[in-house]
Amino acid sequence: MWPDSLAFGGDYNPDQWPEDVWNEDISLMRAAGVNLVTIGVFAWSIIEPEAGRYDFSWLDRVIDTLHAGGIGVDLATATATPPPWLIAGHPEIKPVTADGVRLEFGSRQGYCPSSPIFRDHAVALVRELADRYGTHPAVRLWHISNEYGDHITECFCDVSQEHFRRWLAERYGTVGALNDAWGTRHWGQVYGSIDQIPAPRRMPGPANPSHLLDWRRFSSDALLELLRAETSVLRDVTPNVPVTTNFMSMFYSLDYWRFAAELDVVTDDAYPDPADPHAHLDAARNYDLMRSLGRRKPWLLLEQAPSAVSWRPINVPKRPGIMRLGSYQAIARGSDGALFFQWRAPRFGSELHHSTMLPAAGTETRIFREITVLGTELAAIDEVAGTRITADAAIILDWDNWWALDADESMPSVLMRWRAALQPFYRALYHAGVTIDFVRPDDDLAEYRLVVAPNSYLLREADANRWNAYVAAGGTLLVGPFSGVVNGDAHAHCGGAPGPLADLLGVRVDEAWPLAENASAAIDIAGSVDTATIWTEWLRAADADVVGAYTGGVLDGLPALTRKKHGAGSAWYVSYLPVDAGPVCDLVLAACGIVPAPDGIERVERSDGTTSYLFLLNHGDTAVDAAAPVGEDLITGAVSAGQLRLPPRGVAIVRHGAAAAAATRGDNR
Repeated sequence: MWPDSLAFGGDYNPDQWPEDVWNEDISLMRAAGVNLVTIGVFAWSIIEPEAGRYDFSWLDRVIDTLHAGGIGVDLATATATPPPWLIAGHPEIKPVTADGVRLEFGSRQGYCPSSPIFRDHAVALVRELADRYGTHPAVRLWHISNEYGDHITECFCDVSQEHFRRWLAERYGTVGALNDAWGTRHWGQVYGSIDQIPAPRRMPGPANPSHLLDWRRFSSDALLELLRAETSVLRDVTPNVPVTTNFMSMFYSLDYWRFAAELDVVTDDAYPDPADPHAHLDAARNYDLMRSLGRRKPWLLLEQAPSAVSWRPINVPKRPGIMRLGSYQAIARGSDGALFFQWRAPRFGSELHHSTMLPAAGTETRIFREITVLGTELAAIDEVAGTRITADAAIILDWDNWWALDADESMPSVLMRWRAALQPFYRALYHAGVTIDFVRPDDDLAEYRLVVAPNSYLLREADANRWNAYVAAGGTLLVGPFSGVVNGDAHAHCGGAPGPLADLLGVRVDEAWPLAENASAAIDIAGSVDTATIWTEWLRAADADVVGAYTGGVLDGLPALTRKKHGAGSAWYVSYLPVDAGPVCDLVLAACGIVPAPDGIERVERSDGTTSYLFLLNHGDTAVDAAAPVGEDLITGAVSAGQLRLPPRGVAIVRHGAAAAAATRGDNR
């Protein structure tokens, strides 16, 4: 049982059901192969019905019953939503919007992240839970709060404003240093005291970009402080129980690098849209991020939908096979399990129409049959648990850069956003079969043959120097458009873009040249035509080879794609946002010696250093013959002799390597 094997299960809300249902649930969970459930996420008002009075009787029985059934527990700290009595006694806890509207109680979350009252009560509850259940053999994992920032990412109340000022004082020390960092001489904003600085509530015009950037940093840190307050208690009382909080894939509002550093295991809630034919590409990207946040250790898919969700305008179900395929995709990319929201269909509430492992129609349903098949399969491939992934390429993700680019209201184009810059490059590498890690701009890049910075609008000089050294030592760097524009304070680099990368790339940007909505530009790359939308640049190749040039229009003949050799490596610059970055990535991959595997099959390899497990996933609607090493398919038992046939939405896991022959004979089972 996880963490020693692959986890399978989901959220379980026994507090919403009479006790005579619990034994039926345990029996059906065992039949489905469930070995881990999350409980208590929204149970604060039941555990503590009034201030200081705790009722653990029902939770004792639930945990004991699960343990007797051989099912482990991911125990939530129940702090995701404050109880009504706390709100009634302290209405100032309720969050305030940028327009000054105080939000009412009646949904979930609904608290000001900066509220010391909320924090004190939450910490008290966590200590009670830790003292009572920290040594219970069923408890495998602490689940802190739930989806930080899902509904409340920032609060503009007076308490938050004071917290922001304390945060600024700690960051800058003096108001003079803050004025310099924010460039407050612009528009007459020079502050005489940090106490004069407001939260960036609704303003008559565009806000100071540096003010907005620090507000985003602060808002992320305010929620991070809540996480740290709970982890501090849990590590003090239960140091041997790992802690997590569930992330929400690639989430704009929180710096997950900083959050992940506080956790023992990274977990994710992932909900690819069944109506989107490309949803599996974005899911792959998100799973690569989760693995990277955990420093490439196994992570855990804590939530996904068995079929339809309940919160999209139109909630399309998952076709047969998609739930299974998506679960294997997460495991292929480093998850040590596949869990769902939630186990049993509810009878009431806002998630009444969200699909569940056990639907309201019971065990004869399509979903429950598919769930049971998946549970049986995962139990048979436990040997994959704990194995890791090695990537040849990395993509740089810096939340400061994301915030600086997306929050600034005065950009050349509102369409130039970080996700828009990332998408074509990630998808091109995915289609080429390249496994990707995400890294911070100050990480050691030496192990990667290729590093891609899809956009680095905000770039610190120290990070640019690290990239320079990486290329000089033999690395290949691909930099996307609108990069090297501002420093860490959101001040323009002297000399214009690409700022501290100018010498490394050998280019200068004369002028940003955003395209009108729905307009496009053509680029000639060695006789092939590439297409740009959203963004182009008037570029000078001061000291770089021109690999591609604009053709037609105002920029006709100007450089669009360049390459400069530097030391033992090379640095490439793409001055436009490609619709499909395939032509660019093909050139760059060839230059750095990465051989693509574009056969239409998603392929990722996990390994323990001796035995490797090649995951092959067919997201298409037709069967595909996929190249595979000699080895055994763990799912079907078929032996690959260099090729396997994958049916539509089919999966294979080929075990191979030095120990594969013995394993096939059963010697190491």
